[in-house]
Amino acid sequence: MTAYASGAAASGAAASGAAAIDTVARLRVMAAGVRGARVVERVVPAPVERVWALMSDLEGEFGRFQPDMRRVRVVRVAGDRVEAVARSRWGLRARLRGVLRPGWCWLQSRFLIIGMAAAPEPGGGTRVALTGGVRVPGRAAIVPLGAAAELAEAMARLEARLG
Repeated sequence: MTAYASGAAASGAAASGAAAIDTVARLRVMAAGVRGARVVERVVPAPVERVWALMSDLEGEFGRFQPDMRRVRVVRVAGDRVEAVARSRWGLRARLRGVLRPGWCWLQSRFLIIGMAAAPEPGGGTRVALTGGVRVPGRAAIVPLGAAAELAEAMARLEARLG
């Protein structure tokens, strides 16, 4: 079994006896708990290892496919926990904290939420899901203005990068 498998062992559900869900389904669940969050999904014709290598490269490729990011600098990694400083194309900064694992990333700051997932598609290729946006401080909510369009643009840029 690879690190990208979607079985119970890969999701950590084996010990609890809970049904296993893949990383994309987990992202849908997380986004469902955030008011205003949208999820953009697409199957891309590339292996999950290649897709996730690009998506999880926070200091390199991530800023190239996320339309509002100019630069991301990882400042701390402890296991699957990551802390990074991001700068938007408008000069705004965010200190992001969260989890980065094979096929899964959830980062948030006081004003920003970023969620990404990738899982092998049974018929071939990789199912990719993105969510995120400007966060309402102190609440599980995203300002919905422009979020769906920006996520769609990020997905298109990601596909172009995989070209």
